[in-house]
Amino acid sequence: MEESLKNRVILILGILTVIFFIGTLSSCNSSLRNKSARDKEMAARLELEERMSKSSQDKASVEKQLAAATQQLEEEKAGRQASEKALLQEQLVNQSLREELQKVTKFKEALEEDLKEALVTNKSVKSKQ
Repeated sequence: MEESLKNRVILILGILTVIFFIGTLSSCNSSLRNKSARDKEMAARLELEERMSKSSQDKASVEKQLAAATQQLEEEKAGRQASEKALLQEQLVNQSLREELQKVTKFKEALEEDLKEALVTNKSVKSKQ
């Protein structure tokens, strides 16, 4: 009977060993899957972090370009306003010169008329003498 008890104990210990061995393999497999998932997650995080860093650099570059374009636009606006002021002043000067030219032309015409009248009067006075 002792032999039978030894066989039973050996059988129970063998079954327990197989159960523990299967449990160990299952645990290792689960650990491997968890490690693989964690590695994938870390790779995804690193990739996202690199994208974010690149986006930040791109954003800074675009902001610099925007600031430069805004400054250039302001300079061009100032130049355009100065040109408009100069053009307006030239138009006013031109208008003033036109008015002066018209006055001079009228004065010249009046003088020519006076000169013609004086010549006609002078000729008539000379012919009467």
